[in-house]
Amino acid sequence: MSAFWSMLQRELVVAYRRRTDLLNPLLFFLMVITLFPMGVTPDMEKLGELSAGILWVAALLATLLSLDMMFRADFDDGTLEQILLSNGVVEWRVLAKMLTHWLVTGLPLTLISPALSLMLALPGRAVPALMLSLGVGTLALSLIGSVGAALTVGLRKGGLLLSLLVMPLFIPVLIFGASAVASAALGLGFKIQLLYICAISLVALALAPWITTVALRISVNQS
Repeated sequence: MSAFWSMLQRELVVAYRRRTDLLNPLLFFLMVITLFPMGVTPDMEKLGELSAGILWVAALLATLLSLDMMFRADFDDGTLEQILLSNGVVEWRVLAKMLTHWLVTGLPLTLISPALSLMLALPGRAVPALMLSLGVGTLALSLIGSVGAALTVGLRKGGLLLSLLVMPLFIPVLIFGASAVASAALGLGFKIQLLYICAISLVALALAPWITTVALRISVNQS
């Protein structure tokens, strides 16, 4: 566990030094939400009906945009190889990198989502469902996406391949997340959808560190 906490602290410090990279997903999220009413319809009633899907698709794409940098810098400067050769359980260190990605990407997206939901006329009663589903759902996206990021880290232009690999795996999270927010907007319960998202996140938390570590070893050995 000490390796996990040490790695988590290191990753947060490194992420803080690369603040401009951290802003990219947030700016993308903001731009999509801002431009959507201009490109589709200014009718607030129609936007309110579409808002659950728009917010979740924008959050998914913003997360996808940031996945490529999860292991890229460490791969380029050789740190990733040292991590894989280090003593102790490597999976704890890999898990620390995944959680750092969520802390600097998924959590900020979740925190700014209530303010942006006002632009799409999302009913106020749906905001708790939006924050809960995004909070748990973006964690699942970071964990699942880490596998694709690990497989493509050795490729110079692996962004498109990364999208093709992880997008099908993101679809269940997107469906249950958007459904939870849409149900809450209609005044219906969203507990079942939220439980499905939690279950996906727990399964991903149990499996992703080990699968990602294997994928990283393959990428490093083939580079």
